[in-house]
Amino acid sequence: MTSRTTDTVFTGSIPTLYESHLVPLIFEPYAADLANRLASRSLTRVLEIAAGTGVVTRCLASVLPGTVSIVATDLNQPMLDHAAAIGTTRPVEWRQADAMHLPFSDGTFDAVLCQFGVMFFPDKPTAFSEAHRVLRSGGVFIFNVWDHIKENEFADTVTAALESLFPDDPPRFLARTPHGYFDGSTITRDLATAGFTAAPDISTVAARSRAESPRVPAVAYCQGTPLRNEIEARDASRLGEATELAAGAIAQRFGPGAVDGKIQAHVIVIEH
Repeated sequence: MTSRTTDTVFTGSIPTLYESHLVPLIFEPYAADLANRLASRSLTRVLEIAAGTGVVTRCLASVLPGTVSIVATDLNQPMLDHAAAIGTTRPVEWRQADAMHLPFSDGTFDAVLCQFGVMFFPDKPTAFSEAHRVLRSGGVFIFNVWDHIKENEFADTVTAALESLFPDDPPRFLARTPHGYFDGSTITRDLATAGFTAAPDISTVAARSRAESPRVPAVAYCQGTPLRNEIEARDASRLGEATELAAGAIAQRFGPGAVDGKIQAHVIVIEH
């Protein structure tokens, strides 16, 4: 498989490590932010795409009234299986679905929500047009994307550290995909191409990423994301070495004990 192909593969032990390490490290504050942006709206039916292991879904289930139907989808069934096993405070419909070809009728939802998923879509305007299609008139599409990798300190440190391990072909997953779609003008253009006529509201939200030791973010990124696929494609026997190298780089930059780094994302809100 090419690196572009493996960028979207969340299988094996990745879902478990993603939930145990990455969710508390970087996803929880932004999940609450997205859910709270919907809380004041009058809603009947909400669609989440690229739901992953369900951190946003759990927030939605807690924040939105019980009368609001929540459908949570993801391309990767193992991620959904993990999300369903964790569960939510009230019933949610879990459904495997490709954001490029959503299996729903036109105008089905009052809101479409996506946390850090659009960067993985191979054709952003096509995925956005699907979100536009399934939204009712007056509905809202809300999503977030990571800012440039330099604004996300642990991810940047891990990426730089792995360059020394594979100097001829360094793994660039984090810079290429999660942190590769941050330009506001590009996002605005892609939304317009997809059929959205309103101007998007784009806000930048900074937060802190904290862990009890440098090893936690090292394991999170090297083993709980498709960066693992890139490392193993180069030399599967060196995954542990790569993880320890990343942990050492984080310790050198942030100290050997509890670590605290900057994370930053853009939140996009656009009305149908």
